[in-house]
Amino acid sequence: MPFKYDVRKMQEKDLDKVTALEAACFSMPWKYQDFKDILTNPDRIYLVAASKDADGDEILGGCMLTNIAGEGDISNVAVYEKYRNNSIATQLLTKLLELGTEQYGISSFTLEVRSQNAAARRLYEKLGFLSEGIRPNFYERPKDDAVIMWKRNEGKGD
Repeated sequence: MPFKYDVRKMQEKDLDKVTALEAACFSMPWKYQDFKDILTNPDRIYLVAASKDADGDEILGGCMLTNIAGEGDISNVAVYEKYRNNSIATQLLTKLLELGTEQYGISSFTLEVRSQNAAARRLYEKLGFLSEGIRPNFYERPKDDAVIMWKRNEGKGD
């Protein structure tokens, strides 16, 4: 059954739930203050997929874009395991790429992904990212290489 949710920018009310999402999805998660700092950083956007529940917004997933000298660095792509395979990450990333182009004029986006994370790599490839290198032993807990992926939309956003 598909989930009904909205993709929107993270708000202060989301900080506890985004911190919990991060802790559930990553072995070395960001902390509450890291996400709070995003709210006032003009070079960062964190999007959430939020659905309504009895307690307000339930956060299903999220991801972040950092504008670094006109290039977009995508990180913290996370979806709770029970909500995966519902196109949530696809919708989050599609919106993030659009906002990066519209808000910052970004035409090239990069990300790192664990070499062993075949599902994420397929998703990024579906969205137009190509593998362009390896960072050996980039990840800890467990040790893994990072695959560096780029999506270059030359001419767009200029």
